[in-house]
Amino acid sequence: MSKKKNTGKFVLGAAVGAALGLLFAPKTGKETRKVIKEKANDLLEKAKEIDVQEVKDTIEEKVNNLMEEIKDLDKEKALKIAKKKASSLKKSAEELVSYTKEKATPVAQEAAEALKEKAIEVTKKVLEKLESEK
Repeated sequence: MSKKKNTGKFVLGAAVGAALGLLFAPKTGKETRKVIKEKANDLLEKAKEIDVQEVKDTIEEKVNNLMEEIKDLDKEKALKIAKKKASSLKKSAEELVSYTKEKATPVAQEAAEALKEKAIEVTKKVLEKLESEK
C-alpha cells in the first residue's frame, strides 16, 4: 500500500520537476510545448494508475488518527478539570466539617443539658410516685 502511494508521490514530483525544467530549458517554444504535452500525457497515465481506494483509505486513517488524538486531548483536559474539582470539593467538605463542629457543639451541649434535666425531672417524678405508694 505505501509503496504504491510513495510511487505516486514520486511520479507527481518528478513530472512537476520535469515540467519546470523544460520551461527553463534553452529550447524553442514549439519544442518545449511538445515536450510538455508528452510529459502531461505521461503524468495523466500515471495518475490513472493511482489507486483511488488506497488514497481514500489513507485519508480516512489519518482523519481517524487525528480524532483519536483529539479524544485523548479531551480526556487529559477532563482529567485536569476533575482533579481541580476534586480538590475544590475536598476543601469545601473540610470547611463544612469545621463549621459543623463549631456550630454543632453548642447545640449538642444544649441538647445534652436538656436531656440531663429531663432525666432528672423524670427520675424525681418516678421516685415521688414510688414513695407516695408506700
